[in-house]
Amino acid sequence: MPFQDIVFLTEDASHDAAINLINEEAFGPGRFVRSSERVREQGPHDRRLSFIAADRGETIASVRLTPVFAGSVAGHLLGPLAVRPSHKNRGIGKELVRIALAAAETSASQAVLLVGDPPYYAPLGFARTRPGALAMPGVFDPHRLLAACFGAVEALALEGEIRHRNRG
Repeated sequence: MPFQDIVFLTEDASHDAAINLINEEAFGPGRFVRSSERVREQGPHDRRLSFIAADRGETIASVRLTPVFAGSVAGHLLGPLAVRPSHKNRGIGKELVRIALAAAETSASQAVLLVGDPPYYAPLGFARTRPGALAMPGVFDPHRLLAACFGAVEALALEGEIRHRNRG
């Protein structure tokens, strides 16, 4: 899909304020109580594997990858993924996910996990994990825990705690 005037860039610190605004618009203050956020609080996201979309110099979307272990599997947690309301439904979010997945695979990540809607993420390579096989801090719907896996790793085989890699 052509993205006229949209450029996709690796995130850097200069994007932080715009990304915070985009996430506030998309998720509101309730975003801080989500179980995925509990994992993200354990350590920083990986800027090398996090991306923004810009339209004529304005940051209008972002996706972040946070290094995690899913049990013994070294992977990443995707999110938040958010697009400004003015640019929704143009495929920008899906393109950011594609870019992030390619970067994760190139970096030797074994899996990218997220809590999200299967119909949106399945065409991008995500599959359901086995409900109850993976744990995260807080409450989440285990039927919405998805993984895009690389190499010999399979989503249904993942088990254990999802935790930031800084926690070992």
